[in-house]
Amino acid sequence: MIKIVKSEKSWIESNAVDQLEKIATRKGIIKAVGLPDLHAGKTPVGASYMTKDIIYPHIIGNDIGCGIGLFSTGLKKNKFKIDKSMKKLEKLSCIENIDDFIGDTDFPFKEKLGTIGSGNHFAEFEEIDKVYDEKALNKIGINKNEIYLLVHSGSRKYGEYILNKYIKEYSCQNGLKIGTDSSNEYLSEHDKAVRFANLNREIIARKVSGCVNAKENKKLLDSVHNSITQKKIDNQIYYIHRKGAAPSDVGYIVIAGSRGSNSYIVKPVDNLFDYCFSISHGAGRKWSRFGCKEKLEKVYSKKYVRQNNMKCNLIYSDKNIIYEEAPEAYKNIDRVIEDMLDENMIEVVASLKPLITYKR
Repeated sequence: MIKIVKSEKSWIESNAVDQLEKIATRKGIIKAVGLPDLHAGKTPVGASYMTKDIIYPHIIGNDIGCGIGLFSTGLKKNKFKIDKSMKKLEKLSCIENIDDFIGDTDFPFKEKLGTIGSGNHFAEFEEIDKVYDEKALNKIGINKNEIYLLVHSGSRKYGEYILNKYIKEYSCQNGLKIGTDSSNEYLSEHDKAVRFANLNREIIARKVSGCVNAKENKKLLDSVHNSITQKKIDNQIYYIHRKGAAPSDVGYIVIAGSRGSNSYIVKPVDNLFDYCFSISHGAGRKWSRFGCKEKLEKVYSKKYVRQNNMKCNLIYSDKNIIYEEAPEAYKNIDRVIEDMLDENMIEVVASLKPLITYKR
């Protein structure tokens, strides 16, 4: 069974749909869902699958545990000075001195903990833009008069190491049968990479918020959008594969917009079985990274970037980020949200307006 969530106004490239349909033919896949942010990748991004008796590690890819966390800062909105904070963050050339956070952890690739990574990963200061459900916002512990930090990152080199290992040793792209040594070992390493990614977001949040003298650093929400999880239904165990898809069964979720557009806090509706218990994780790409520079060089010229960087409030080290992660390269987040509202998949709690985006 294949389901794609879209409306007449939304756009999903045919290549992404073809990828989804091809994967759906694999042995043991019961359901395949393309969410409104569906787009093509090594495997389609913005997709979720339900399997029985078999798992496919290559579907979720190399960034196991990648997700989004929302953290408090205790900083008042009316006292948060963007220019001053940006100057402090500009001096944070990399996130260092994380030993106090790691402790005796036995993770491999510990040197990657506290690093954001490339691509669409970021740390971003936000303010509450619009409240749709004040009661839910209070339940989460969010004060609409304070500043919050959104962190999107994953397991870095660790997840890549795990995927490559299981492709090389077990040809995991052909599937790993549940109950075998290979699937048991993979799921154990997978879960460890998820914990690594979770800790990574916490360390990033502490370092970035500490740089601007935040008064607190409490994790309010966190969701993983690259993972394989068990789901028990009618006494049967199924495996939910999410690639760029947020879980609908862990409570409130942040759906990230593109740089320069709002993100949303939402409450998924209960028992989204038809959608593999998943919702969109973000806006979804409209353009491939490889073609962005050619399309946007005239829009984001060196002169433009130099004159408007404070206005854009973007801190970066790789100039290609200007093009690859430009708002124009992404779908309209409001359309993604509307498509899920039309399907009765979510309830919107609040929107988040980006103030400073840190991508080093």
